Amino acid sequence: LQGLASGKFPLPPVMHNGRYRVAKAEKGLVVVEGDPSPAFLNPMNVIHGGWIATVLDTAMACAAQSVCDIGEGTTTIEFKVNCVRPITEATGKVTAVGEVIQRGRRLATTKATMTDQDGKVLAHGTETSMIFPPE
Repeated sequence: LQGLASGKFPLPPVMHNGRYRVAKAEKGLVVVEGDPSPAFLNPMNVIHGGWIATVLDTAMACAAQSVCDIGEGTTTIEFKVNCVRPITEATGKVTAVGEVIQRGRRLATTKATMTDQDGKVLAHGTETSMIFPPE
């Protein structure tokens, strides 16, 4: 995760195509920045909720991964997203901060908040991730 944030590792295709990236990664906290481009506009001329969910899911899932031991992996079991303000092309860069709420032996719960450049909350969510041991 820190390699993604520093640019040491290339972005996975979903991040490249989705125009977002890991900006910061530390134990229990991951910051993701995104560019809501016109490519993600829905028929109502606002950014599609699927893009918002993808960015928030990345922040939350990466936060869960950040508290795993070497070799452990995670996968999203479920997540919920609330979109509280419309996002348009004019919104500019958005930031999603994912944080671990609790990490157990097999599950981790996380939360994330997406804000605009002025700090206004655009969306927020929660997630449960399964932790699986090294094979």
